[in-house]
Amino acid sequence: METKEDYLPSLITNTPFEGRQLAITLARKSVGAIQPDAEIKKKLRPIYAEDPISLIASAQVIATEFQTIAAANNYWKK
Repeated sequence: METKEDYLPSLITNTPFEGRQLAITLARKSVGAIQPDAEIKKKLRPIYAEDPISLIASAQVIATEFQTIAAANNYWKK
């Protein structure tokens, strides 16, 4: 069995900015898990990079990940 990097030891972050960075990482890792072939991703990038609907959909994925992280961090209330 292949050893995978644990890029998600916790959803807890110190700041909302760190939470957003984690949300972006999670979204990117999801794309990599769905389409592991780097050449295909490279080939498709010019297509979705100029498609506003695809870019909005990507932003929605990040926003959803960020909602989960924010809730896990009690919205950074102290």
